[in-house]
Amino acid sequence: MIKGEFMNESMLGKVAVVTGAGGGIGRDIALQLAQAGARVVVNDIGVSLSGEGSDAGPAAAVVAEIRTAGGEAAVNTDSIATREGAQRLIQQAVDSFGRIDCVVNNAGILRDRYFHKMSEEEWDAVMKVHLYGSFYTSRAAAGLFKEQGGGSFVHMTSTSGLVGNRAQANYAAAKMGIVGLSRTIAIDMQRSGVRSNCIAPFAWGRMVASVPITTDAQRLAAQRKQQLMTSAKVAPLAVFLASDLAADVNGQVFAVRGNEIMLMSQPRPVKSVHQSEGWTVQSIAEHALPAVRSALTPLEETADVFNWPPV
Repeated sequence: MIKGEFMNESMLGKVAVVTGAGGGIGRDIALQLAQAGARVVVNDIGVSLSGEGSDAGPAAAVVAEIRTAGGEAAVNTDSIATREGAQRLIQQAVDSFGRIDCVVNNAGILRDRYFHKMSEEEWDAVMKVHLYGSFYTSRAAAGLFKEQGGGSFVHMTSTSGLVGNRAQANYAAAKMGIVGLSRTIAIDMQRSGVRSNCIAPFAWGRMVASVPITTDAQRLAAQRKQQLMTSAKVAPLAVFLASDLAADVNGQVFAVRGNEIMLMSQPRPVKSVHQSEGWTVQSIAEHALPAVRSALTPLEETADVFNWPPV
């Protein structure tokens, strides 16, 4: 176990897998899981934001940090965008540490493009890492969780899907798919003591830093976000959800923005209208739409909804 000022034992005796843990949010989650007593498999294939290249160095560096501090960790460089890679990753956790208790699905890439210009390759690449990757790793661990009567999934979603951002149809679709995946895992596996939750992180990392800055106002805002919205701020919630302290938290979506933790809403009926004789196109236009118009969701982006400075 890592010894230090902020040591806790919420993950003592547990084994965790963190994908995309060579840097950014994944790295901080891996470090804080180890600090909480977990043995950690650090997965990262060391690619660029666009998914190019391969380098075992980032994952190895995180493992070295954990070991230097007195923790236990192992390097994994398999691609979770394939079923075989995800299966090898989960099997390595069992082979290295004898069990698995938590999977943090954090790995991701970006291929931003306005929808009308997006290629099939750009769509597929993002889907395979984010959505398929979350499915493959979760599915590979699910049987083990069921056998041992417990386990926790922590998935990374995004306000890009929950709210909306331009030029990210692939990313938004994948991230909303992860919300549905997580919710259904929670429902399907609750009787086996398995939990599944999502985090939408606001953190200054490679992905956020890659967004173009064109004005002084954007530059000042970016500097403030870089100072306050660090990846280390996201990690405590991930460790909490991974641990038994969150035994009664299942199927939820949270957001972390600086020092704020938010519970996000999930789709439920807002308003309904009824007409005993049924509806026609004309009656919908004349009666149904006016009745619900005030509750229509504005066409906003993430920055419009989260329009206060991070704290």
